Amino acid sequence: MADKIKTPRTKEMEFGGFLGASALIFLLPGTVLYLLLTCNTSDASLLRLPGPLPSLESLWNPFALVVLLGWVALQALLYMLPMGKIAEGITLRDNTRLKYKINAFQAFLVTTIIAGVAVVLQLPLSYVYDHFLQFAVASALLSLALSIFLYMKSLTAPESALAPGGNSGNPVYDFFIGHELNPRIGSFDLKYFCELRPGLIGWCLINLCFLMKEIELRGSPSLSMILVCGFQALYVTDALWHEEAILTTMDIVHDGFGFMLAFGDLCWVPFTYSLQAYFLVSHPQELSTVVAVVIIFIDALGYIIFRGSNSQKNAFRRNPSDPSVAGLETIPTATGKRLLVSGWWGLVRHPNYLGDLIMALAWSLPCGVSHILPYFYVIYFTGLLIHREARDEHQCLKKYGLAWQEYCRRVPYRIFPYIY
Repeated sequence: MADKIKTPRTKEMEFGGFLGASALIFLLPGTVLYLLLTCNTSDASLLRLPGPLPSLESLWNPFALVVLLGWVALQALLYMLPMGKIAEGITLRDNTRLKYKINAFQAFLVTTIIAGVAVVLQLPLSYVYDHFLQFAVASALLSLALSIFLYMKSLTAPESALAPGGNSGNPVYDFFIGHELNPRIGSFDLKYFCELRPGLIGWCLINLCFLMKEIELRGSPSLSMILVCGFQALYVTDALWHEEAILTTMDIVHDGFGFMLAFGDLCWVPFTYSLQAYFLVSHPQELSTVVAVVIIFIDALGYIIFRGSNSQKNAFRRNPSDPSVAGLETIPTATGKRLLVSGWWGLVRHPNYLGDLIMALAWSLPCGVSHILPYFYVIYFTGLLIHREARDEHQCLKKYGLAWQEYCRRVPYRIFPYIY
């Protein structure tokens, strides 16, 4: 029965279609390389080319690839261990619901213990900083290899298993977006595994390695480094603790698993999101206590908005009669669902994005204001969330029709109150 259900052809191609997807396959790795090379220069200026082209020896290190593969294997082992609980995803086109193992937080705790033992044993964690560019190249190659495997696998997948957004018939575009929605090897869900574990947990481990490098160079970690590592560790911990919430996100529900997500999860996230800590090792910044308190307040504000809005949405989805959301005003839709139009979701249409961006600003502020490089994440993330918000709006309009138009009329601002 499932084989007879066909995923319709993708008619609306995103990211500029074939040409945009082709360009991004080269532009994304090039951006990572450029950022890391620039961060290693004395002035860290994005407006100046970072010296001569790096040699092959400076880009390639087989041991870095071995370490990276070992890291992914460790996270895969922790994913498969009988710990955590099982949750069901949304109903698919063939009326089935996939089961997911929810144990990313437990995997994070085990990884933290292992990292703590490495620190106590004084293992050379600073090796990651010293060879960071080589680790990034190895990660990019691993992402490319995984993407090729995913596309080849998708060619034998049943029609019902294809992604609604990655079934255009153009091989380059489908390779980029992802042709198969939920590729699995047995019960091992490749997209779900990569979404949170190797890259997100790896981001925290990379920050720890940078902190250890700073201790090696200066005897103790700076307040700036402590704030950056602490803020980002809180963000990662929150994501892993609320792992089940990603089962309703666009990445899981709509996007296939191709180069876009594979490279994003395994290379872009750990090697660009850690840019502030990487910058601070070679460009130390002094912070006064007053400035540090202000930055902590900004991060706390962002986190309150981010977590409050996400928790409110998740509570409403699970049980609209929950006392925490029962009194909120809603709009009925033709699908039988209701749209929140008060609380956090009456402030702007995407309050979680607003909180995300405020936190992103707080992560960059410890790096000072004399360089734009540490603010790359804020700039990029603003563009990403505005684009994602446009995709969300388009999907919601198709799904909810007039109800969504009414919601937009009632809540006119998308992300930034009274601005956008």
